Amino acid sequence: MSRQHAVMPAPTLIHPQLSRAPVFDAGLISRYDINGPRYTSYPTAPQFHERFGEADLRRIAQASNEDPIPRALSIYVHIPFCLSPCFYCGCTRIITRDRTRADEYLGRLIREIELTAPLFDKDRSVNQVHLGGGTPNFLDAAQMVRLLDALKTGFNLSDDPDREFGIEVDPRFCDAATVRMLADVGFNRISLGIQDFDADVQLAVNRVQSVEQTREVIEAARKHGFRSISVDLIHGLPKQTTQKFARTLEQVIALKPDRIATYSYAHMPERFRAQNQINAADLPDAATRLALIGQTVATLNAAGYRYIGLDHFALPNDDLSRAQRAGTMQRNFQGYSTHGDCDLIGLGMSSIGHIGRSFHQNPRNLQTYYAAIDSGHLPVQRGMLLSDDDVIRADVIQQLMCHGELDMGDFEQHYGIEFRSYFAAEMERLKALEKDGLIDVGARALQITARGRFLLRIVAMCFDAYLGRAAASGTPSYSKAL
Repeated sequence: MSRQHAVMPAPTLIHPQLSRAPVFDAGLISRYDINGPRYTSYPTAPQFHERFGEADLRRIAQASNEDPIPRALSIYVHIPFCLSPCFYCGCTRIITRDRTRADEYLGRLIREIELTAPLFDKDRSVNQVHLGGGTPNFLDAAQMVRLLDALKTGFNLSDDPDREFGIEVDPRFCDAATVRMLADVGFNRISLGIQDFDADVQLAVNRVQSVEQTREVIEAARKHGFRSISVDLIHGLPKQTTQKFARTLEQVIALKPDRIATYSYAHMPERFRAQNQINAADLPDAATRLALIGQTVATLNAAGYRYIGLDHFALPNDDLSRAQRAGTMQRNFQGYSTHGDCDLIGLGMSSIGHIGRSFHQNPRNLQTYYAAIDSGHLPVQRGMLLSDDDVIRADVIQQLMCHGELDMGDFEQHYGIEFRSYFAAEMERLKALEKDGLIDVGARALQITARGRFLLRIVAMCFDAYLGRAAASGTPSYSKAL
């Protein structure tokens, strides 16, 4: 396999299958509601190891500059602090009301930027910046300006209108003035956590947030020119019922965000300590969870939102819908993206980067992260180099999850393989899914069916070479596929 083929994905078909209306088959979905990866990367993060370190990242970054056509850059920045715990949360976060901790963290973060930026040629444009957490709006205006100034000094931040500079915010600690400040420093996309507007559910998960607080942020974002406004919902939370969630969906639709992400709650208190505060007896049963998903799909479709894939919906004129129709949508650690064809730089504790044929991750422990920075080192704790097989399988999974189809002939030409022979075991596994109507296996193409749209992860799992090994070792644990 050539170096170029090892990095560049195979061509996609012109008319993506995922632009077609999905069919919610509750019986089929309930049969396949098993645990599995979300495939924001392949191989998935549990495969990363500590044999990959700083020297590897430096070497790979230099090599990426020397590619015939160096890729544009995307930057993810992790801000871990939250003022209060949401009991459902599985993110890497630190609960504190001590605002001075942000200055301490920001100093290290800026030093990491200073260590990282020289690894990449200055003419490589940064087309995407995303701040996640935690709660990124834990930073005040002065701190946010410091962070963006450091990014602008170190990197070539794009000023193209199509750039995507996004930030996640908690509306409980954000007002119109904050939104204006975010627009002034360059953000043009904003994502708001809601989860559920029902009072009983909010109390059960320790996140009390009013419709009015949320509306203020959304209206301010529109006023100040944000190109896309996204909100997050979660189904499967304690105290949820279809009747009460119908009201939440009605309230969200009235706010008319451009994108809606509807995640399924994964109750894993053995991994996420805060979830021990949730009374498992209050969680909806499997039938109710499935009904909540079906209700969400039907309600959002009726309101004019297009199903993008997995948990994502978007209005037809949103950039994500357009990218899906054009066949240019990608999937990365931020979910579905219009700028997935970039080398991804991760900054801050726990962040993950994807440069060329490699992944790397920073420490999830704050003091370990600080110690690396203070000693003048890139804080790389683990990662992995991708084999030729990893690259090939990653492209199969990417095409199926983003475009709903894969042209085996084009794929064979691109990678120099005979598809059915290379994936003989996988083609056998697909027969059961084809029989159940999830996928059509043609002479030339694999195509996700309308009924398979909600089970993309199940199809992708057929091509995951690591799942069998993980099952044999008893780790890792994944969330439900729905």
